[in-house]
Amino acid sequence: MAQTKAGRERIYSKMTTQQTIGFIGFGAMASRMAANLEKAGYAAIAYTPSGKGGNGSTPFLASPAEVAQKADIVLVCVPDDDALAASMYGPTGTLAGMKADQLLLNTSSVSPEAADALLKAGQEKNYVVIDCPVSGSTPEAEGGNLVVLAGGEDAAIARAKPIFDAIGKTTIHAGPSGSGARLKLVINGIMGAGLAAVAETIAYGLAAGLDRSMLFDALDEVAVISPHHKRKIRAAKAGDFSPQFPTRLMQKDMRLLMDAAARLAVPAPTLAATTQQLSLTRRAAEDADYSALIGVMEKIVANDA
Repeated sequence: MAQTKAGRERIYSKMTTQQTIGFIGFGAMASRMAANLEKAGYAAIAYTPSGKGGNGSTPFLASPAEVAQKADIVLVCVPDDDALAASMYGPTGTLAGMKADQLLLNTSSVSPEAADALLKAGQEKNYVVIDCPVSGSTPEAEGGNLVVLAGGEDAAIARAKPIFDAIGKTTIHAGPSGSGARLKLVINGIMGAGLAAVAETIAYGLAAGLDRSMLFDALDEVAVISPHHKRKIRAAKAGDFSPQFPTRLMQKDMRLLMDAAARLAVPAPTLAATTQQLSLTRRAAEDADYSALIGVMEKIVANDA
């Protein structure tokens, strides 16, 4: 079931005490989430391995454990399984600083196995862990319009709902713990495969002699292209691959999806081909937006290497 953003202001007006959200990871997405949470009446503190990032107004602490000790709720937003493990476990990790019944919201896009391991570790010490990756890029994060994909028990989701309402327009309760991580792979697989189809067909159109401006403008008008991919097409027309969703993260998510599908013996040849395309793009421009695949394909057919 989905819980919409309607009534968010009513929820905010009922807040009587300021809670502190402790961010583990504070990059482009997390810093925008923090800004919306601060608007909603929360305070924010953060930890990143580099000590860099963020919105300039959030205090950075020395370790994940210290963030957990000083926060009421912990929100994790790190790039991959390795970063999650490094920030969660060990004597200075997040779990070492948490208190019984404290809420840990894992918004990271990680493998189902990593999400399940974090849940188990939390249960052993009576922490409440929700896997809740988000769908949307930096524009949605900035506008508080993310879609939260939450896995966990009803009571836990209800506790986290004010946080989810501050960062997102909709919360989808995907099912029991781990379901959010699995649903995120489904969504990103569709996103990646769709972009690959766009890139390949644009390449055909250019190679066939269609006018470039006409082609890009035409694709912005037709119903078969999603609003997300239309945004990517407009940026590609201008040659702007500023990272709203970096290639290295999109390729990582495709890799996780391929591994998860293989574990269940689900044939996924289209997704496999997309993963290879994004691996190529990652080699060429890992920190550019994943829509740089359009640029890579255009360069191939332009034959101007």
